[in-house]
Amino acid sequence: MSTQEYKHIVRIAGKDIDGSKKIIVGLSLVKGVGYNFAQILLQKLNINPHLRIGFLTDKEVSDIENAIKDPNKINIPMWYFNRRKDIDTGSDIHLITSDLDFIISNDIDREKSVMSWRGYRHMFGLRVRGQRTRTTGRKGGAVGVKKTGKVAPSSSAGEKK
Repeated sequence: MSTQEYKHIVRIAGKDIDGSKKIIVGLSLVKGVGYNFAQILLQKLNINPHLRIGFLTDKEVSDIENAIKDPNKINIPMWYFNRRKDIDTGSDIHLITSDLDFIISNDIDREKSVMSWRGYRHMFGLRVRGQRTRTTGRKGGAVGVKKTGKVAPSSSAGEKK
């Protein structure tokens, strides 16, 4: 590969990625694409995962973008998707970027509106997934005896002659 084919910045799925990064690491910078998903994506597309992102051709970049948007087309197993059995459609989909944030916020709002236990925990800012809260996750000031502004009496002032 010559230096003129190298791109310093590659835009994939709305994210600018440094061309010096390896492909798997660069793809995992896109929100909604993890390391394992990037690995299976490159296996299905027959792209060398040890290449740098700057050496990808325009066709390979467009193939990667299309595969991220619709991973069903390249037969990625459904257990790699980040949204299985969607509540609205019932299908298995993979969400990226702002779509993922929007759907997660909608899920939390739905939990709050139906007053589920998870919704209550979200409302009060507590741990939702069963973590310990007795000693960890405390917010605010220190726990203990609160100091007051009173000054302790001195021995000379309290004595009477």
